[in-house]
Amino acid sequence: MNDQMLILCDDFGNPTGEYAPKALCHLGEGRRHLAITILLSNENGEVLLQKRKHELFDGVWDFTAATHVLHHPDGSNESVDDAATRCLWEEYQIGTVRLSVSGAFVYFARYGDRCENEYCLPLVGEFNGRFSLNPKVGYEAKWVPRNEFFADVERSPEVYSPWAVEGVKVLRISV
Repeated sequence: MNDQMLILCDDFGNPTGEYAPKALCHLGEGRRHLAITILLSNENGEVLLQKRKHELFDGVWDFTAATHVLHHPDGSNESVDDAATRCLWEEYQIGTVRLSVSGAFVYFARYGDRCENEYCLPLVGEFNGRFSLNPKVGYEAKWVPRNEFFADVERSPEVYSPWAVEGVKVLRISV
């Protein structure tokens, strides 16, 4: 997926009409682009977490799923809903889930010659079915009580992806 074309945006998440390859968006100062994180909960008040495989943050816990909103070769742009549907299917073989946007945050951080420069929309929804984590994207997935997860992020942020830490702050404010 390194050949993805990402939708560039301003500091408020408004698409600029420009696009850039994923690799360019994550080098040097990067280019601000649209991203989403997804946090699924179940009827038991638990959230689904993933121990993510990632170039910079390998083996840390993350929200259920995360991806970029893509620009397609045919000139069309993926919607946030389309990105979420694609992501949940690719990462878990989960079909369509009703999701809602729960805030937004800008995440920028440099890691040597790499960076993250994203306008990120946390999406939340309920899911009570079966899933199968794609071993190419994650080591494991587990259900954790929501309050326990929020408390653990505050207590031990280093074991979570930086965007999960930021996303929890936004979710606490918007819930």
